[in-house]
Amino acid sequence: SKMLPLSLLRAGKDNPMLVELKNGETYNGILVNCDVWMNLSLRDVVCTSRDGDKFWKIPECYIRGNNIKYLRVPDEVIDKVQDEPVRKEKD
Repeated sequence: SKMLPLSLLRAGKDNPMLVELKNGETYNGILVNCDVWMNLSLRDVVCTSRDGDKFWKIPECYIRGNNIKYLRVPDEVIDKVQDEPVRKEKD
C-alpha cells in the first residue's frame, strides 16, 4: 500500500524519530509538529555530529524539510497509518 510521507509524519506526532540531515548530522527526538514542506519541530533531542564523536542534548529544535536526507519512524506509527482508512487530504 502506498503511504504519503505527510500522513506518516502526522501520525508520528509525539513519537520518537530519527532524522538524518544532508550534512550527516542526526537528530533523535520526539516529533512535536510538521508542516506540508516537511519542516519539523522536535523536543528532547539528542544531536550527533556527522562523525558520531560529539553529542548534544537540546530541549527543542526546528529542522527545515529541505535539509532532511531521511527519517526513521517507529513501526507502530507505520502500523497506525496503515490501519487508517484512506481519505482525501484537506488542508
